[in-house]
Amino acid sequence: MDIQNEKNKLEKSKIEDYKKHPMINLADSINRSTIGDLNQLTKGSYLARILTMLIIIGAISCLLFFEYFK
Repeated sequence: MDIQNEKNKLEKSKIEDYKKHPMINLADSINRSTIGDLNQLTKGSYLARILTMLIIIGAISCLLFFEYFK
């Protein structure tokens, strides 16, 4: 339970930092996209997860479609 409390405090401090400095959020997102932090994709509501999966499947399908018809 103490670990969960520490995680909540860390998450709240990150949110406050993002509110104070919005460009940090952009830089953090770019860094995560190049590193590939897939854990962030699974956070959120059920609808957000479905939309994320549809976007990923759509992007892969487009890549395969255009590769096939070259």
